[in-house]
Amino acid sequence: MFTGSHFYSMDKKGRVSIPSHYREILAERQDRELILTNYLTNLDRYVLALPPSEWVQIEAKLGEQAFFDKDVRAFRRFLMSGVEICPLDRQGRILIPPNLRDYAKLTRDVCLVGVGRSFEIWDRQTYEAHRQQLEESIGQEVYQKLLI
Repeated sequence: MFTGSHFYSMDKKGRVSIPSHYREILAERQDRELILTNYLTNLDRYVLALPPSEWVQIEAKLGEQAFFDKDVRAFRRFLMSGVEICPLDRQGRILIPPNLRDYAKLTRDVCLVGVGRSFEIWDRQTYEAHRQQLEESIGQEVYQKLLI
């Protein structure tokens, strides 16, 4: 599972290091690349990063959805049009393509946020504001729903 928040600096070419823990997960899966795509929730923009094995499951799920449903087509178009296959280099970095850097408004300081089977790449300042908002908005009822 991808977990934790990791702060890095992206170089001028758009390369960012992948945390060693994340690289270990990828190595266990025998993955040497990540699938990156744009992702939009509640106007928060970030880059979604997934191992290829997880991406295959998302593609299959999208393929099961009604082809003639306008909203499904729009979401599929949005998600699939942003897909980039990004290999890890020898230093454990990926190159985030310019279109995705622009989309997520990534600056030099980025945050990689583990969310289970995938992770998100945020502009650090945007993520910290988002995190603060989450802390203020998550109510006790959510915790109670999630507790076993």
